[in-house]
Amino acid sequence: MSGEAPMCEVDLGGGKVKETNTVGRCRVSFYERYIQPCMAELLGSALFIFIGCLSVIENNPNAGLLQPALAHGLALGLIIAILGNISGGHFNPAVSLAVTLIGGLNIMLLIPYWISQLFGGLIGAALAKAVSPEERFWNASGAAFATVQEEGQVAVALGTEIILTMLLALAVCMGAVNGKTKGPLAPFSIGFSVIVDILAGGAISGACMNPARAFGPAVMAGYWDFHWIYWLGPLLAGLFVGLLIRLFIGDEKTRLILKAR
Repeated sequence: MSGEAPMCEVDLGGGKVKETNTVGRCRVSFYERYIQPCMAELLGSALFIFIGCLSVIENNPNAGLLQPALAHGLALGLIIAILGNISGGHFNPAVSLAVTLIGGLNIMLLIPYWISQLFGGLIGAALAKAVSPEERFWNASGAAFATVQEEGQVAVALGTEIILTMLLALAVCMGAVNGKTKGPLAPFSIGFSVIVDILAGGAISGACMNPARAFGPAVMAGYWDFHWIYWLGPLLAGLFVGLLIRLFIGDEKTRLILKAR
């Protein structure tokens, strides 16, 4: 009917909602639901990886793993608190994979999220290189992961990356996505999981837990030795966490929500 407002159908991940709206407002809604989250992932990833890389490049040797652990964890919690309501605050391809598998992210956004996170990693690492003294940058391998130096370390490092990333992905899925368990302290819980992971496993694998965090510094420093560990380990962990939550909790109990944005 000519007097009836057009219907705007929006896919929220867990289902479709029809909104009576004008064409212009439908376009804004599409932007807010699809473009804006990717921009938030790009910005958040760039900020997180910039701070993380600087914490490694400028690390005081006497501080050991404490400085990078605190910088990564506190930065991630803060950035999630700032941008989480726009994109979910993943900033990590492995986390996005886990959240998608349990129904908390529209599958159409998975690849755009990955691309945004990887480009964010490049931007963050490039900014860290730009502001760092050249000698310190190269002494720290540009904050690329250089912990694994020989084949004999690969199996242990890969297993460590899987376990550490599972803890991080569980903190996100159960603390920020699952309708029955999520709470307002999720950003801090996720940040603390990163701190704990780095303190526990940093000396074994580097405790990357994030392909975007590995990719940006590797490009800037040209350091690719055993780089595949930091893709395979975290992505396997995201896959395992997604399957575990679906198996033991089930779709009807998770009540996974993507808020209308």
